[in-house]
Amino acid sequence: MLFNSYVFILFLGLALAIHYLPVSWKAKKANLLLAGYLFYAVWNPPFVLLLWLSTVVDFIIGKQLHQAENPAKRKALLAASLGVNLGMLGFFKYGGFLVDNFVLLASAAGIDFHPAAPDIILPVGISFYTFQTLSYTLDMYRKKHAPERSLLDFSLYVSFFPQLVAGPIVRTGDLLPQFKSPRQATSAQFMHGSLLLSLGLFMKIVLADGLLSGPADQVFGAPMALNIADAWLGVLAFSGQIFFDFAGYTTCAIGVAAMLGFSLPDNFRYPYAAVGFSDFWRRWHISLSTWLRDYLYIPLGGNRAGKVRTYINLMITMLVGGLWHGASWTFVAWGGLHGLYLTVEKWLESLREKRAARLTQAEPAMQPLIVEKSALPMSNPKVKTLLLVLLTFLLVNVTWVFFRAQDFATAWRLLASMFGLAPDGAALLPTIDMIKVLVVTVGLLLTHFLMRNTSVPELIHKSKWWTVGIAWGLMLVAIIVSQKSGGSFIYFQF
Repeated sequence: MLFNSYVFILFLGLALAIHYLPVSWKAKKANLLLAGYLFYAVWNPPFVLLLWLSTVVDFIIGKQLHQAENPAKRKALLAASLGVNLGMLGFFKYGGFLVDNFVLLASAAGIDFHPAAPDIILPVGISFYTFQTLSYTLDMYRKKHAPERSLLDFSLYVSFFPQLVAGPIVRTGDLLPQFKSPRQATSAQFMHGSLLLSLGLFMKIVLADGLLSGPADQVFGAPMALNIADAWLGVLAFSGQIFFDFAGYTTCAIGVAAMLGFSLPDNFRYPYAAVGFSDFWRRWHISLSTWLRDYLYIPLGGNRAGKVRTYINLMITMLVGGLWHGASWTFVAWGGLHGLYLTVEKWLESLREKRAARLTQAEPAMQPLIVEKSALPMSNPKVKTLLLVLLTFLLVNVTWVFFRAQDFATAWRLLASMFGLAPDGAALLPTIDMIKVLVVTVGLLLTHFLMRNTSVPELIHKSKWWTVGIAWGLMLVAIIVSQKSGGSFIYFQF
């Protein structure tokens, strides 16, 4: 079921009506659980069985993990949970990918091998709920939390419909405790949730689908080299599209949860205002980046085992993050490029630290030169921040080429066009599309830069009620006018 559909509006109205009936809290939780299963079953009813299997396995193993003291038994229980969850994820998401690559390896070795093409349907959102349940099991292994005693509460934690299929990936301590006592939204919280739902739909329907998806699809679908302007505008269109699409979904999810009286964590904090790539991953898909940090990067050793090991751990983490997004080598290349960026950034930071240490030890005669250098225009903090933001955004756009391209041939052709290596590149985009992409991109960057240290709730709180009302009304009108342009969310395929 799509947030951007009239069916969902009816579904949400019914779920809210039942949630606010004068019935027991247990009955309300059962209603939310059934709503989650119905929400998921709309895509493919049999796949609800995967949700049940993941729920039951991790509920039982989580209890036993927390109680077990024998190290061998604890490792066996953890291995069982990993086997079930990653086994399902591996089969449904990576089965075809593994078969295709095995065939290529066999062909390279001179073996003529032609297996039957696997007919595997990818369950929507499997990567999200798999990582969510795994975080619970891993926390139980570490004895970070007490095990959940209620199967109803744990099932609802796995299948809470606002964030079920595209996140945010919610940790045990963020959501499970909220099911322990009756919750309903205050009037202010309900209005705030409704506004966030409207904002998320506006981002998805009007901006991502209505204004940006067309130019992005044209450029990435072009079979020939393009001129520099068209190539860059197509990539900028996708850069905006994927942000508005994915952030739009999580904004809707947070809004719907608020309307029910629950709180979900932020998943985006104006990522295109990031200064560098460590900052970018503190702002983009926060629930995934923190999951990879806590359950992969830190267990690998993090930055505790020297520079070289830190660089290796960063690269492994980002390669896994790339593969998490999709069963394709282009996603691995996307993750690897981010890993490279982070590694270079860490290396440059170490050089700056050494230079700063040398400057602090400089002779007094050198101090006037240091002061004079610090007064240069480039040392102005605001100018420096803006330039670093633009550089980060530029390099992020290079990575989006691999993320969006169907294959490496398309990616290399588009990169060659972007950097002027295709002198006979064709013009493709109509002038009106070029203007739309430029206006939206400039607006996006400006908004992120101005909002980088604040949030939407803070902005609403500071604004006049009539200003918020006018903006809300305009968004609703734009959503209604653009409704036919709405499609599925991009991250549903992950």
